Amino acid sequence: MIAYLSGRLVFKDPTYVIIDVGGIGYQVKISLQTYSKIKDEEQIRLLTFLHIKEDAHTLYGFKEESEKRLFLLLISINGVGPNTGLMILSSLSTDEIEQAILSGDVGTIQAVKGIGAKTAQRIILELKDKIGKSSSELTAPLGFLKSSNKIREEALQALITLGFPRAVAEKNIAQVLKKTTGEISLEDLIKASLKTP
Repeated sequence: MIAYLSGRLVFKDPTYVIIDVGGIGYQVKISLQTYSKIKDEEQIRLLTFLHIKEDAHTLYGFKEESEKRLFLLLISINGVGPNTGLMILSSLSTDEIEQAILSGDVGTIQAVKGIGAKTAQRIILELKDKIGKSSSELTAPLGFLKSSNKIREEALQALITLGFPRAVAEKNIAQVLKKTTGEISLEDLIKASLKTP
């Protein structure tokens, strides 16, 4: 719902910031990764994720797209809520987390406070392919990679918004992209994915 906030940094703490956007102060939870990248910027722009529960609406903020993407992958796992996702991102860098997942390093992930052996194994099992895919795609020419990855992500979000389960949406997009030669527009990718049985 709120993709990013851009405004004046009013308050900064290692766990949250307050950003003044047009006279309204937004409190945004952040990881230590984001905290260390903000430094003492006066004007700030954070990518955000809004988590809604019956008793709270909480904003989570990220300085970089890669961190937000990893956070969304982490919280897609059963047993990993937004606060746990933030804890993982505060304990390890994005690269360290991705390396641990790709190499099946349960110990590194389990070392994070509040992560048990089962949850660490589940994170590795469920995210290995997703993170492996994005790493293997780095062999593609960079210009094409950026556009195709962005289109894939946008199409995935569109299908999820339309009510598709994430796994089904990913499978449909992968099938369409396998059959496609050359570039494909976002609209065509979404339309073709909707028609995939």
